[in-house]
Amino acid sequence: MAASPSTARAINDRLALRLLQQEGPLTAGQLKELTGLSRPTVADLVERLTAAGLIEVAGEARAQRRGPNAKLYGIVAGRAHLAALDVRTEGVALVVSDLVGGVLAEASLPIADDTGTGPAVEQAVSLVERTAKEAGAHRLHTVGIGAPGLIDPATGELRDSTSLPEWHRRLVAALQERLPGARVSVENETNLAALAEQRDGSARDRDTFVLLWLGHGTGAAVILDGALRRGASGGTGEIGFLPVPGTRGLPSATDCAGGFHSPAAAAAVVTLAREYGVVPASDPEAAGAVRAAVSGPESAAHTRFLDTLADRVAVGVASVVALLDPGCVVLGGEIGQAGGEALASRVHDRLTAMSPLPVEVRPGALGGGAVLRGALLTARDHAQDELFGAPGH
Repeated sequence: MAASPSTARAINDRLALRLLQQEGPLTAGQLKELTGLSRPTVADLVERLTAAGLIEVAGEARAQRRGPNAKLYGIVAGRAHLAALDVRTEGVALVVSDLVGGVLAEASLPIADDTGTGPAVEQAVSLVERTAKEAGAHRLHTVGIGAPGLIDPATGELRDSTSLPEWHRRLVAALQERLPGARVSVENETNLAALAEQRDGSARDRDTFVLLWLGHGTGAAVILDGALRRGASGGTGEIGFLPVPGTRGLPSATDCAGGFHSPAAAAAVVTLAREYGVVPASDPEAAGAVRAAVSGPESAAHTRFLDTLADRVAVGVASVVALLDPGCVVLGGEIGQAGGEALASRVHDRLTAMSPLPVEVRPGALGGGAVLRGALLTARDHAQDELFGAPGH
């Protein structure tokens, strides 16, 4: 069945807007070439999108021949303002951007462990309000949040957890109350990091891969056939609870001590570095120690430290590979990025000996910033999906 004229217009509009998002400002001739649409159809959609306030003249293209320069059309970046938050146990990082993802303001705020739930929520919300004002965003259209923990697939809410601060769960409701009209959504931090690595980082050429987060905690995110997999209860990738050899006891439903978290999270890496006398090259301490071992003078202590860390990481990765056969594993987070190819190649060598399944191991390109980048990309997608649907209706 042929599409109705209104449906065809909506499809063409979305196609053009996506191209402008991906490529930046384009001329009508370039839109015609990239979309395969006729010149009159492109002229109509340019007029329609301009009238809707979604695109505007962004300059002129240099002419390759005599005659007037062609107009360049780009998305109206100021049509909406977005915020992205990376919520950790120790504080909040924040960016405010325009509709195309251009960062207008950044801020961060440490929140001490002994801060009460109410004061912690108030500090985080005030940070968002203050930073948005500094960015000239009088109203936020969409807010994307990355946080540790399980996201209930039925409600989209952060589930209660005894191991995480209560203010994490209260923050979403507080933002919805204080930012009327804004769409506020929360996603697991490791899932957002994987989406960012797929769009802008180490996994841009992969439709199927697993991101192993190595930072303050451990986690994994699973991308299969281009889609993020969350699991029946939102718990896909909770690898910190994976029982592994060499730990004292087993993890419990409320405590991942004894699981993969114990030998591979930041605290364990710091302890290991001290055992081998590796001096951190920067903060945070765990990533700094790995960075020192990789980039510092080659020594027996550095080599043994990296070898032992690779032994530990490979145990978790081997379990993921055996179950999912993803073909590619990205070592993300601050520690994965700091380890670079030196750590990734060591983990790969161990997997080759442990598993018959071929797997490529890559260091993450975005490090700890992947969560914030993923939250911003998600917020941008949500806002554009809503705004870009308007012209065709």
